[in-house]
Amino acid sequence: MKRVIIGLSGGVDSSVAAYLLKEQGYEVIGLFMKNWHDDSVTISNECPWLDDSNDAMLVAEKLGIPFQTVDLSEEYKERIVDYMFHEYEKGRTPNPDVLCNREIKFDVFMKIALELGADYVATGHYCRKAVIEKDGSKVYQLLAGVDGNKDQSYFLCQLSQEQLSKALFPIGELTKPEVREIATKLDLVTAEKKDSQGLCFIGKVKLPDFLQQQLKPKEGIIVEIPKEQDIYKEDRLLFDSEEEKLKHLSRKINYKVDYGKVVGKHQGAHYFTKGQRKGLSVGGTVEPLFVIDTDVEQNVIYTGQGKEHPGLYKKALFVANEELHWIREDLALQVDQTMQVKARIRYRQPLAKATLYKVDSGLYVEFEEFQTAITEGQFVAWYIENELIGSGVIS
Repeated sequence: MKRVIIGLSGGVDSSVAAYLLKEQGYEVIGLFMKNWHDDSVTISNECPWLDDSNDAMLVAEKLGIPFQTVDLSEEYKERIVDYMFHEYEKGRTPNPDVLCNREIKFDVFMKIALELGADYVATGHYCRKAVIEKDGSKVYQLLAGVDGNKDQSYFLCQLSQEQLSKALFPIGELTKPEVREIATKLDLVTAEKKDSQGLCFIGKVKLPDFLQQQLKPKEGIIVEIPKEQDIYKEDRLLFDSEEEKLKHLSRKINYKVDYGKVVGKHQGAHYFTKGQRKGLSVGGTVEPLFVIDTDVEQNVIYTGQGKEHPGLYKKALFVANEELHWIREDLALQVDQTMQVKARIRYRQPLAKATLYKVDSGLYVEFEEFQTAITEGQFVAWYIENELIGSGVIS
């Protein structure tokens, strides 16, 4: 019997995943990860870790599997929380869920599991794994989950071949309603439990409060840039090379205060992210204001009216070499090579046709259609058919 250690989060997905593994004849052990101590920033009564850990324990009892809690809060603070603060300080918007999978679940947690004699680590992610033979060796594939509405492959876009080789995703072939149905039949305490929203395993956290622990509030101005601004007017530009064109398409516009008018005040540019609409507290505009850029150096937020504002749209993005990651190392592009893919720049965004261009310093992703709110610090992931083959941090 192979031993599998499953991360039991106290939610319905990991509960059903544990049950399925047991049905398949594995020796299953449930482990709950405690990643956070500070309840002062958790929204009261919204899935604090204690309730989750109790639910996980009840599920383990019901399924008749051993259960224990591991405290990873030190590693979580170091690898996720400190990284988040650092990124927000630089004016980038990190994705803690992607990092949590790479750094905590499939690294720190996986090492603990392997020390406990596990052959595999399992999670309740909606995605699938496959294996193919190539040049005499095994290559692991990360495939989208069957439930198109819940596919979570994006969150695992930073995994390596080694991590994938030890991973199991038991519910990848199921839809969410099927998972709930199984949980209801088994009379599991988590059957009707709402999906947790918020930072990976911390519970529902008020992000501004959380950021304010380290990033002090600092009053600045909100500037509205009109749609007709000259920076958006482009005559047909001629480029000497494909790379020059991509550099232009993916560039960050350098906004200046005198490009628009001051319409309000804010408490810190690092609390805001591109595409954000809530929390600006500016009224009196015909259409709602959206954040089109933030300048953390000058502490200015640039906004535009309506979701069709040209400041929200771009056709290309760049990933620097040090932040480029191939799950399928065998498919990695060499300089000057290109590849047709489908890509997404955030979770649950429909896949969009794109071309990858490898250059000396990194990789350009050029989309067929304009994309809205391409945000520095977030992850772009690219697929061939339903296989996620690589990803990178948008720079």
